[in-house]
Amino acid sequence: MPLLTPSTRTPRRRTPGPAARCGAALAAALLAVLLGPPAAGEAAPRPAPSADPGAVRWAVQPSGPGGPTGRNYFTYDLAPGDTVTDHVGVTNLGDRPLTFAVYGTDAYTTTDGAFALLPSDRAATDVGAWIGVERRNWTVPPGRRADIPFRLTVPRDATPGDHTGGVIAAVAQDGVTADGQRVRLDQRIAARVYLRVAGEVRPAVTVESVRVDYDTPLNPIGRADLTVTYRIRNSGNVRVGGTGAVVVGGPGGWTLSRTSPVDLPELLPGAEFTVTERVTGVPPALRLTATVDLAPTTVDTALPPVRRTASVWAPPWLLLAALAATGAWLHLRRRRRRPTSAAPSSTPGPAPVSEPPATAGPAGPAPVSEPSAAPAGPADASGAAEPPAGGTAAGAR
Repeated sequence: MPLLTPSTRTPRRRTPGPAARCGAALAAALLAVLLGPPAAGEAAPRPAPSADPGAVRWAVQPSGPGGPTGRNYFTYDLAPGDTVTDHVGVTNLGDRPLTFAVYGTDAYTTTDGAFALLPSDRAATDVGAWIGVERRNWTVPPGRRADIPFRLTVPRDATPGDHTGGVIAAVAQDGVTADGQRVRLDQRIAARVYLRVAGEVRPAVTVESVRVDYDTPLNPIGRADLTVTYRIRNSGNVRVGGTGAVVVGGPGGWTLSRTSPVDLPELLPGAEFTVTERVTGVPPALRLTATVDLAPTTVDTALPPVRRTASVWAPPWLLLAALAATGAWLHLRRRRRRPTSAAPSSTPGPAPVSEPPATAGPAGPAPVSEPSAAPAGPADASGAAEPPAGGTAAGAR
């Protein structure tokens, strides 16, 4: 019997007919119409244009008559009535001459804790007003630096403590906004001025308010976030910094959570700053207490810690509901098992004995008999009266 082997013939490929070729061509044309030509934005990205060689760039730094002195800020310790002369270096980093307005101004702490200087349309009233420059406008050639002298004079009635400001070099240029309006641009760069006037130094930090928000979870063993918002104020006369943390406790002083210390911004005298801390994973422990723990410092030393607390209710609702239901069930069960009191008996008891009323005779009421009078004389032991002497019991004749 011959062996049967599988066939090795390759199936013949069918060539599409004219109708199929026509349909494929129509489909390709329709797809090309729908997609359209490639968008210009889809081309390979071109490198960004180079920076404008005529861009305005400059630098400001503390300097001296012969050039920069390596200082980061202008720092002075002066007494009321003192005067000091110093220099500010303004370097033109562009390729064309620039004219700078050089003047002093006051500093302040913004609401988000940043160091800022007064805008150009606000006049200085503190250390910025004590800084005098020989003239306001200075022209600096490209690639050169001008060391501009200024004088700081402390008034005799200046208050002790820290006074902070800056020496500004500003460039004013005309510009055009996106909608075509012409505007005047005032670009400013400054070097900070830290002045401490001699006298009584009173560092102080106050926590003015603490607000606690907690979204109690329904699950008694669940967790939720607790938000603590507190506002601190520099109520002293020197600038302060430091760190702050929040401690969350439950009933009985039980510590539930503690945040890591965060750095506080530098607060100038009179400045305030609001901090918001979010503590995660706090259980509903009936009553939550958040303690703000500050560790303030000055540029010289550390200050005593400052603490303030606030509380919020965090009742575990499901647990309280279960306890209330259990208490109600036990109360009802106790009432049902309580024995009932005995009812009063209906069998009458013996009637009380009372004396019969006196009855009236035929002729009226019966006479009341009185006891007969006993004869005079002593009585013997038997109770009979002894007859008088010389007589008989029947009487004497």
